[in-house]
Amino acid sequence: MKRLFRKYHRTLALIIALPLILTALTGMLTTVIREWPVNTGLSSSLILSIHTGEIFHLQAIYPMLNGLGIIGLVVTGLSMSGLFAQKKQKS
Repeated sequence: MKRLFRKYHRTLALIIALPLILTALTGMLTTVIREWPVNTGLSSSLILSIHTGEIFHLQAIYPMLNGLGIIGLVVTGLSMSGLFAQKKQKS
């Protein structure tokens, strides 16, 4: 069973990596542009449209896909960790 979850975890991680990295970076960049006196030449509205998926016309499902991807990674990761495995008793 662990082997199957490893396979799912690896595949899901490859699929969800780019959207999560994009979301994290644009979220941090938006904060930098709005709060710090740094002139990057980018508008915060452009960065926010990338952050929310609006620029790709995915604003309705982009957050849901990110959330489902994270939940899938957490579930498969926890199942592989052995935290919820039953302890074998010595007889």
